[in-house]
Amino acid sequence: MKNKNNQDAVKEAAARYLKIVEWSDEDQCFVGRCPGLFFGGCHGKDETAVYGEVCKIVEEHVSDLLANKEKLPPNTAGKSYSGKFVVRVGPDLHQKAAIKASARGESLNQFVAEAIANA
Repeated sequence: MKNKNNQDAVKEAAARYLKIVEWSDEDQCFVGRCPGLFFGGCHGKDETAVYGEVCKIVEEHVSDLLANKEKLPPNTAGKSYSGKFVVRVGPDLHQKAAIKASARGESLNQFVAEAIANA
């Protein structure tokens, strides 16, 4: 029964991490990853299979961390975002961005938001 409780704890903890599966034009396949928990991921031609594989990898990674009594990284699923964040850049880059934004008739905020959206 102890093993069943451990599996439930692993599944519950693994559910708290965002899993992303997206098409990669470069690789010509679906790529699955879990940012914030581990680097790398998995890939394949079938989107559903890749999602299943990334979920399995997340559970294995969480299981290993728990078995080694390591602290789990902060959760990445279900987060809400305020829409505000601070970015620190050097004064030269700040000036360059402000000048480009002004030349386009935009605020610095609009310029940066568009740059991020197009990244």
